[in-house]
Amino acid sequence: MLNIQNYIKVESLEEAYELNQKKNNKIIGGMMWMRMGDSRINTAIDLSGLGLDRIEENDDEFRIGCMVTLRQLEVHDGFNQYTGGCVKEALRHIVGVQFRNLATVGGSVFGRYGFSDVLTLLIGLDSYVELYKEGIVRLEDYAGRSYDNDIIINIIVKKRPVHMFYEAVRITETDLPVLTCSGVKFADTGLCNICIGARPGKAVIVKDTHDILSSGISEESIEKFADFVEKNLPTQGNMRGSAGYRSHLAGVLTKRALININK
Repeated sequence: MLNIQNYIKVESLEEAYELNQKKNNKIIGGMMWMRMGDSRINTAIDLSGLGLDRIEENDDEFRIGCMVTLRQLEVHDGFNQYTGGCVKEALRHIVGVQFRNLATVGGSVFGRYGFSDVLTLLIGLDSYVELYKEGIVRLEDYAGRSYDNDIIINIIVKKRPVHMFYEAVRITETDLPVLTCSGVKFADTGLCNICIGARPGKAVIVKDTHDILSSGISEESIEKFADFVEKNLPTQGNMRGSAGYRSHLAGVLTKRALININK
């Protein structure tokens, strides 16, 4: 059971930051996953009055406020066009529309949840997290960190031309995923990112340590890299699938991603 002693709707980021330095105080975001936990919060910090619930788009980037809901991102025309509809595909299975109307992008990114479709979707793009004190940090680096008391203000996605693919395997339509996969090919450099999440660990970009894709995507390199992912990506088992099953899925989805982003 979640127990909250005090609630404050802050009037500035500085006020929120100062309150958040105390151990038992928490920024609540949409509170959709937090409320399912068993913990005691001294002060719940609400950022909803700070205007951080907007998606701003210009010629160079998307700037996604931390309080933007998953539903706002899911139906945003500009971001859907940029990702070739992958944002809608990634988010539409998350529980239900009512849930996505409340859950926030900032909370999903800060949580680095092992089952997160949001992190799998964003980590392979040219994405960054804007923190109140530290400034701008690459999302891939941020995802690998331990939790701290800084505050996410925005998630920034640079508008580099991309071809993108997204697919997740679920036992039922709105269940947590067994495995998630996104593929991104940057048209300006030819660089490809394959991102796997719900391993059941948090999403990672699979590093092409053997330079299998360095000469381009071909039938041969697709087979080799999919095999490399299946054999080398760390996976574990839980109630939704065994480690072996997840490894097999990782290879299959990697192959699909490479085929689709190379069209």
